Amino acid sequence: MKFNYLCSNCGQRFEIEPRLMVCPGCSRDQATDRPLMGVLEVELHGTADGSFSAGSLLPVETKYFPPVPVGRTPLWEPENLRRELGFDYLYIKDDGANPTGSLKDRASFLVSAFARKHRIGDIVLASTGNAGSSMAGIGAAAGQKVVLFLPESAPPAKLVQALQYGATVYRVAGTYDDAYNLSLEYSRQRGGMNRNTAYNPMTTEGKKTVSLELYQQLRRAPDYVFVATGDGCVLSGVYKGFRDLRKFGIIGAIPTVYSVQAQNSDALYRAFAGGGFEKKSAGTIADSIRVDVPRNGFHALGQLRKYGGRVITVSDEMIVKAQAELSRSAGLFTEPAGAAAFAGFLKVRKSLRADATVVVLATGNGLKDPAAAVRGVRMPAKTIRSMNDIP
Repeated sequence: MKFNYLCSNCGQRFEIEPRLMVCPGCSRDQATDRPLMGVLEVELHGTADGSFSAGSLLPVETKYFPPVPVGRTPLWEPENLRRELGFDYLYIKDDGANPTGSLKDRASFLVSAFARKHRIGDIVLASTGNAGSSMAGIGAAAGQKVVLFLPESAPPAKLVQALQYGATVYRVAGTYDDAYNLSLEYSRQRGGMNRNTAYNPMTTEGKKTVSLELYQQLRRAPDYVFVATGDGCVLSGVYKGFRDLRKFGIIGAIPTVYSVQAQNSDALYRAFAGGGFEKKSAGTIADSIRVDVPRNGFHALGQLRKYGGRVITVSDEMIVKAQAELSRSAGLFTEPAGAAAFAGFLKVRKSLRADATVVVLATGNGLKDPAAAVRGVRMPAKTIRSMNDIP
């Protein structure tokens, strides 16, 4: 298999090398507070069949992969939910089972391997929390130094996790977008590979493995996939995996992908409806998808339109209820972003065929943000000392 970069804007091709992050020509038109111009994808040349391994479709040799068991996460078959909702082929892809508890490990795994191949020891990034703790953990296993910029609103559990892994963490007095800009400035001035979402082409390429695994687990492509969306990089990774499978003739069609956004962090939804990407302050309980400016917005929007995707929004109340329902009916405790994807399915399920194969991506473990989960439960009113205190 051979690989090169392809600009998602102008279609120009480039050799893959570590200093190249976005298309040099298209990125000259980059405006402040706008999604990235010139996002690069990895283009594959060769052949593959249904017996492929995920590693064979990645642009870094497996010998450079860090010694961490990323991927191959469970595909749950929730019997209670299937019966309650009337969908016999409903599946939950539990990426909270990754080593650091989120789907972001898929991107960090490939970024780390790419850095190892090119003998780069320092990795810099911004994150709302999951990508940062992920890169810190994967980097620790690979012996790499990770410098992380986190907005001050990041959940404490994710901050502590990154510190446990040994990352250098800077808390930014501002939003994720402020942290993103600071991390780019840091890597320009002080060096290190920048792992930022969409900016580093390996992030989307690593996330495509979730789609490759879905095919391997189902032995077919699903009809519908529900993906919680903030920056749009996971969404593009889902599309990239299925597009590669279709390119090699392994599947015949791209699934219908539902991009699910929080109502108060809905930049992609507004752009999909024709409003363009206008910066708007975001606020939602689902911190993993809380962004003012979706950095992969143009690229994600183009794929949604080309492949018949949908964009919907859900309220924080719907997210909290979906998180509790998924926990109590399936036994799967996912963080609010994963619950947002399930809330999106619940919102539109009556418009879907009951015999359709539906996959909901649960992108992170619920213990990533226990403070948010408290909103969906009733805490005990008092302590007890004996059986006499029990009504």
